[in-house]
Amino acid sequence: AEATVPKISVITRKAYGGAYCVMSSKHLRGDFNYAWPSAEVAVMGAKGAVRVLGGSKGNGSTFTEREYSEIYANPAIASHRGYVDDVIEPRETRRVVCEALAVLRGKRELGTPPVEKKI
Repeated sequence: AEATVPKISVITRKAYGGAYCVMSSKHLRGDFNYAWPSAEVAVMGAKGAVRVLGGSKGNGSTFTEREYSEIYANPAIASHRGYVDDVIEPRETRRVVCEALAVLRGKRELGTPPVEKKI
């Protein structure tokens, strides 16, 4: 989390709870975070969330697993909230990551002293 190198992440499948936080998230000063449209970014997976909140719709829950995924685990929601910078198509991944690396060329953290190379 304290590295001064460019930190870029692409969520391709699932990013839940603590796993999302520690994998170069915005919360840990990741530089660029992207997600594919098929990605899920949420506090927990749909199955666990529905179980914790009371089961399926027939058992008193206010939503199904599918509805939870569409409403809460949607990468567009995460982008709107600032957790990811953009939702990108898989075919655009290489171009977007290369552009991010170009932006971050020569990155230095403010207040970070230069490293002394003594052995």
